[in-house]
Amino acid sequence: MTTAHPAGTSHERDLPRPAVPAAAGPPGPELTPEQLDRYRRQITLPQIGTLGQRRLRAASVLVVGAGGLGSPALQYLAGAGIGTLGIVDDDLVDTSNLHRQVIHTTPAIGTPKTMSAAAAVRALNPEVQVRTHPERLTPESVTGLVEDYDLVLDGSDNFATRYAVADASEITGVPVVWAAVLRGQGQVSVFWPGRGAHYRDVFPEPPAPGEVPSCAEGGVLGTLPGLLGMIMGTQVIQLVTGTGEPLVGRLLLWDEATSTSRTLRLVPDPHRTRATRVEVPAAADPSCRLGAPEPSETLDVPALRSLLDSGADVTLIDVREDWEHAAGAIEGAIHLPLTQLLEHGEHALPTGRGGGEIVLYCQAGSRSATALERLRPAWAGREGRVRHLGGGYAAWTAPTP
Repeated sequence: MTTAHPAGTSHERDLPRPAVPAAAGPPGPELTPEQLDRYRRQITLPQIGTLGQRRLRAASVLVVGAGGLGSPALQYLAGAGIGTLGIVDDDLVDTSNLHRQVIHTTPAIGTPKTMSAAAAVRALNPEVQVRTHPERLTPESVTGLVEDYDLVLDGSDNFATRYAVADASEITGVPVVWAAVLRGQGQVSVFWPGRGAHYRDVFPEPPAPGEVPSCAEGGVLGTLPGLLGMIMGTQVIQLVTGTGEPLVGRLLLWDEATSTSRTLRLVPDPHRTRATRVEVPAAADPSCRLGAPEPSETLDVPALRSLLDSGADVTLIDVREDWEHAAGAIEGAIHLPLTQLLEHGEHALPTGRGGGEIVLYCQAGSRSATALERLRPAWAGREGRVRHLGGGYAAWTAPTP
């Protein structure tokens, strides 16, 4: 063990001129012997040096989502010595998360992701200050949270959050490192207000409802978000230290199947109006989507249990895939994959039904909402009604608080 880093002074003096200005504030205090020893492998890099390490130690980064993208990013940013990490997530650790959300462990199942991720960060690097925000970002809360940090790493899995973070970034001037995954493909970019394109320049409108499946619906190999999360972590380090060529004004595309990548140059839209308040597009907000279930068309788990226990005439339909149904289903449910229901509509439903209620469910609630939308027109004026289970089978099997 060494009590000093003899190359530290020369690295700081010889640090090359940053390619871009540092996105964080001024560097922190001189490093202690213990810190020099912990970070010596990256301090040795000419582009980091002791000055770069002091910048990392002084920086604060808000990580939105402790899932597939946020998990590896949090671990590597903690290892790199980011001084303060904020973690935003309102979800609980689920068994199906563990193959890709590697910051969480089996004993953490059922606990808040913020709590699990914070424990892992502290175990890896006790020097890192961790702030947990066990909440879902809203248009009302996002700006106040973003402005408390130097940078944001957006690993969220829904369009409403992405647009909210993007608007808050432009309002506050805080850069956002962003990524997204769809099956075997990924995208990474940096949106820094005043430097390059904005998220809304690239994605003016969200995709149509049901057009882009979630990981639960479309599937994902855990290594893909893992790779992208590490790239996001690298972008943060470059922005904090003012080194390298971060993806400002560029979009990195990665294809997992072919192991190939390409980079697109992004150009700001000169006609786009700068954001002055957070406005989530209606199509990105499930509660505002045309044709989305009304509150009266959605059952929560206690309501469905009560309905089934009452002996009411209920036809329970599982619209998941064969393997999902085989892995576990609500007792008495009829299996009818969504593809069949979308193709044949009400004619795909089992014959011999009475005039009772149909309740649809999937794994998380998205596919059952799509099925409900498909069936709704056929039920106008009929006896009985069609509803779906909010949160799906995941909510049904979740531990009782």
